[in-house]
Amino acid sequence: VQLQASGGGLVQAGGSLRLSCAGSGRPLDMDVMSWFRQAPGKEREFVAGVSRSAGRTVYADSVKGRFTISRDNAKNTVYLQMNSLKPEDTAVYYCASVFVGSFGIPTTQTMYPYWGQGTLVTVSS
Repeated sequence: VQLQASGGGLVQAGGSLRLSCAGSGRPLDMDVMSWFRQAPGKEREFVAGVSRSAGRTVYADSVKGRFTISRDNAKNTVYLQMNSLKPEDTAVYYCASVFVGSFGIPTTQTMYPYWGQGTLVTVSS
């Protein structure tokens, strides 16, 4: 599985960005897809995850109500719509996937074997 993240950039506080992560190598409709981020000097953290059928989503408390994760299995792609961005959202954002046999959404990065290369989001104040 190869994951290619895109859509990062520089935006002012209060603005919006939409990240995309396109998968290849095999269909990802049986995978949980998630986004993580890593700010300078900090550990990578879970941001949002979506279940195989998109019936369930999970968000970090810090982004609830501002970010929306979605997926298009026909396109093998997961999205992260980020609204009301804050300077503290500045980070490299990574998409990740894992095949799961249940309906759970792992929030621990060690559970994910497949990762995209990361896309930088910079929010200016």
